Amino acid sequence: MNVDIKSVAKQVINSEAAAIEKLAGYIDDDFERVVLEIFNGKGRVIVTGIGKSAIIANKIVATFNSTGTPAIFMHAADAIHGDLGIIQPDDIIICLSKSGNTPEIKVLAPLIKNLGNKLVALVSNTDSYLAQMSDYILKATVDREASPNNLAPTTSTTAQLVIGDALAVCLLKLKGFTTEDFARFHPGGSLGKKLYMRVSDIFIENEVPKVKETDTIRKIILEISSKRLGATAVLDIEGNLIGIITDGDLRRMLERNVDFDKLSAKDIMSPSPKTVSSDELAINAFNIMEQHKITQLLVTDNGKYKGVIHLHDILREGIV
Repeated sequence: MNVDIKSVAKQVINSEAAAIEKLAGYIDDDFERVVLEIFNGKGRVIVTGIGKSAIIANKIVATFNSTGTPAIFMHAADAIHGDLGIIQPDDIIICLSKSGNTPEIKVLAPLIKNLGNKLVALVSNTDSYLAQMSDYILKATVDREASPNNLAPTTSTTAQLVIGDALAVCLLKLKGFTTEDFARFHPGGSLGKKLYMRVSDIFIENEVPKVKETDTIRKIILEISSKRLGATAVLDIEGNLIGIITDGDLRRMLERNVDFDKLSAKDIMSPSPKTVSSDELAINAFNIMEQHKITQLLVTDNGKYKGVIHLHDILREGIV
């Protein structure tokens, strides 16, 4: 079969994009009431569905939980075979269904109503049984699926997902959810580390290379080599930080073909080195290195030299 793959892909994207754009017109008073019910409620959000809607329900639950709204997934078929016990008195139930008329949904909806919980229908068919049984209706109406035969759930599930995201973000705004909160819920992986890992968590494991301003080139080479960070801080006689010497500085000195036996640290150091405080986020330290095209930063607190953080330390942590 001769298929223009690029053309078909573009048609799917354009079809779904058009359907999603229409969703903005379906944001009504019911949507606002659902957001406020969840925000002011004492219970959790139970999200349920069957088939492809169940998969989207799982994703909505994950988004709620990661943004500070406690949520649990309940499969509609399992609910009518014992899992209905998940529901607690103060929970709000959101039921996803394109048609709103599937057999499992028709059994589940009245059971939820008998429990006395608020039932929210996230449906395409607003005249469906589920919509009529629900306290609130979230409209995810689509004209047709993106598949040529209008059967495979494509546009309809995308619409459900977008409405779920809209709920989560509205709740996030109402809660005043901060980047610190986000880090608390995402401690693992590079995303979490960007938000919580600080320089102090990393550099403390490194050696602390340092030389005096009067030290010889031999002493400098030994210090850089033994501490394995590619650089050393230079301190004055009172212990104040006045410069940095990198292995690159040493190579450039040798290239100049000077009598380095007569040189001291003060002669070859770079004054006013780039520094970072130990309580700074590690990702910010990385950004400083990237901006200035360097691989080390000297760590200082209240003007006192504490050590070195290396680009490789940050990369090893998987922060970037």
